Amino acid sequence: MKIGNNPEKPAALPTAPSPATATDASKTQASTAIPSTADASAKIALSSGATSLISGGSNTEFDAEKVARISQSIDDGTFKINAEVIADKLISNAQELLVKK
Repeated sequence: MKIGNNPEKPAALPTAPSPATATDASKTQASTAIPSTADASAKIALSSGATSLISGGSNTEFDAEKVARISQSIDDGTFKINAEVIADKLISNAQELLVKK
């Protein structure tokens, strides 16, 4: 849910500007345009995990052949989902997260 967005109140529909207000609207739009240079307060800092993902850290192994095999089996309709393996991995990941805290 967006802040300040009332789900019970429908959004107002835009109306076509009259010729007299068309030039006023273009002036307003030009004055509220996003500047081409960012303000110093707009800087962000990435976490070490995000930085390692971007730089191709050791945890980001990619097997293109495996992706191609899985994609082909999905296209063929032969891809099988093993719910037990998925459940086991979810539990294992949850346990790892709880141990880290």
